[in-house]
Amino acid sequence: MDLSAADIESIERATLSAVAPERIESQDGWLLPMDPGTVGRAHSAVPLHHRFHDPSLIGEIVRRYQDAGFRPVFRLPDLPTFDAWWPKLAAQGFRRQQPTLTQTGSLEGLLTLADEADDVSLEPHPDEDWMAMFLGEGLDPVDGAYRSRALARAEGTLFASLREGGRTLACGAACYAEGWLSMHGLRTAASQRGRGLAGRLIRAMALEAQGRGITRAFLQVDASNASALALYRRGGMSTAWSYAYWRSG
Repeated sequence: MDLSAADIESIERATLSAVAPERIESQDGWLLPMDPGTVGRAHSAVPLHHRFHDPSLIGEIVRRYQDAGFRPVFRLPDLPTFDAWWPKLAAQGFRRQQPTLTQTGSLEGLLTLADEADDVSLEPHPDEDWMAMFLGEGLDPVDGAYRSRALARAEGTLFASLREGGRTLACGAACYAEGWLSMHGLRTAASQRGRGLAGRLIRAMALEAQGRGITRAFLQVDASNASALALYRRGGMSTAWSYAYWRSG
């Protein structure tokens, strides 16, 4: 999918709509979300376009975060237009971490991931079972608590739950903002993986987007998450750009 500068800006604005930081400031073509939680996208400075940005902005962005009482973090695309930034960030003690892929695709591809989604509900507010999915076996309880609360306070989001026999087996959040469907926090109970439940969740989210006249979707996925990448590839998603977090200390 070829993306315009306007598409990139709309994706970044939609991302922050979904992860719902406590506050968002702006600076010369950047968004500066600020939040005390563990969700990286909710507290890292991000450019609204991928053209050249003067690296002298680093000092001003760092100051804005420090003055607000937050640790400065940058979320930067891995593109040649940022080549001048890497040595300057490294000189100030920042290190590249957590490579992540921004993937885009069409609803048509996502709808092929499952034949039906009748057992998936989409609600304007998460229930206790949805929230509990972020605190399950093998998950960091502190990160899970922050992540679920951030998603829960987002506007323009519906909360998907797949239930069998009264039990929530999979969940996720679908944000409908800026002309995109964005998918966040997809979770499947450890004992239920391999059954295609995530595909049914995604189909339900895509059907809702289709009903709203939305035709495109995006998500962000850890570059090392092979199983998720395989699923999204089957749904026609492809990488639009990669990015990483630059953190100090």
